[in-house]
Amino acid sequence: MDIGIVFRPELPPEELPGVARDVEAAGLDQLWLWEDCFLHGGTATAAVALARTDALTVGVGLFPVPLRNPAVVAMETASLARLFPGRYLPVLGHGVLDWMGQVGNRVASPLTLLAEHTTAVRDLLAGREVTRSGRYVSLDRVRLDHPPTTVPPVLLGGRGPRTLRLAGDLADGVLLDSGLTPADVRSSLDACGPGGAADGFRRIGYVALPEHRAEVEAVVRSHAAAGPDTVVLVPPAGAPDPRPWLEAVAAARRTLTPER
Repeated sequence: MDIGIVFRPELPPEELPGVARDVEAAGLDQLWLWEDCFLHGGTATAAVALARTDALTVGVGLFPVPLRNPAVVAMETASLARLFPGRYLPVLGHGVLDWMGQVGNRVASPLTLLAEHTTAVRDLLAGREVTRSGRYVSLDRVRLDHPPTTVPPVLLGGRGPRTLRLAGDLADGVLLDSGLTPADVRSSLDACGPGGAADGFRRIGYVALPEHRAEVEAVVRSHAAAGPDTVVLVPPAGAPDPRPWLEAVAAARRTLTPER
């Protein structure tokens, strides 16, 4: 099992390089970033975190697909995957619908958009030429000149049963939001359907950090038992800096995965 932590976008981006180095030095497996409107750009911050570390896996959870053309997502993902093979985890999702409305990109069927977008991105990353005229995604003979040598998994983030089932049907994994109990995590993973039970399907769960550092191990253990292969700790909005938590999270990781 992998354990990671979130760099919340309430922190200014210039703090990211130091935080990324500290997370790697603490021995954690993953650092996760958010592309919340209107804070940090996910691709830019992922590139910085990857470049400033040696082996840390960096995820962006998530990219709101109404903001982005799938060809752009595929181009950016391919570039990072080639520069940092095996270390980048992009997650696609609906985004906050009110924010999508603020920028004039709210759609009538977010699920249809997510399905069309995900399929196009995965096809492009696989090196295929894509011609498609869907409800929202229209591509004409689009092919990446530099597809990734090691194709990164494309995950979906979501809560509702239809989005979770879409993740199981179309994606390489799922990212579950924080605020779920272990029982909720189990039922959410079940909602992904048979695709979500397949070998290689990534099951990543955000988990809110507890009030006290001494409770971190118990929280991680209870959520890990619910089925995810990765637990990512989320600092509270009122205290977004993950660094005060690194020692406690690293201790929990050593206890739960002593062989690594």
